[in-house]
Amino acid sequence: MLSIIQAAGWPIWPLVACSILAMALIFERFVALKTTRVAPPKLLSEAISISSNTLPGPDVVNQLQQNSALGEVLASGLRTLNTTPRCSEADLRAAMEGAGRAVVHRLEKYLSALATIASAAPLLGLLGTVIGMIEIFGSQSGAGGVSGGNPAQLAHGISVALYNTAFGLIVAIPTLIFWRYFRSRVDAYLLTLELSSEAFLRHLIQLRK
Repeated sequence: MLSIIQAAGWPIWPLVACSILAMALIFERFVALKTTRVAPPKLLSEAISISSNTLPGPDVVNQLQQNSALGEVLASGLRTLNTTPRCSEADLRAAMEGAGRAVVHRLEKYLSALATIASAAPLLGLLGTVIGMIEIFGSQSGAGGVSGGNPAQLAHGISVALYNTAFGLIVAIPTLIFWRYFRSRVDAYLLTLELSSEAFLRHLIQLRK
């Protein structure tokens, strides 16, 4: 791999930086988007159970908030009722929606960066290709044609062009695949959060009556 990078010349270094950044972001998103950290399957039923008769205390609400992203949204509803027992349904919904927007922002974190890398990597590879072609033609200038050119310089220019094109695609394709995967995963989580928060909101309204 090191020999390929050396043969590709300096234009490949931005692609190497993009590949390292993409791998770091992919690893971070895999950890951050675990189901246990976003929307544990039984959390809604547990939250409804602990608040079936009366509102839980601040310690329980804080524990629920720290549980996961869904727990943060559900805890915002409980906290609103604890601080303002006679709040309207609109205020309660607004509090949960505000918490939900903050959660959505965190779930979508770094996805735009992955999409940018997936889009920019082929262009960086194309830049390296163009630079390689410039080196090819530059090696022939004043040499009276290809036959009189420098073969070593010609081969170097071709290697720079091909290596950068290939490496740009190698970086872009997996990054695009993972971006689409994370994008679909976040969309699924958003639907779960919306349905769960709506169900919990109805539960809180019934509890307040």
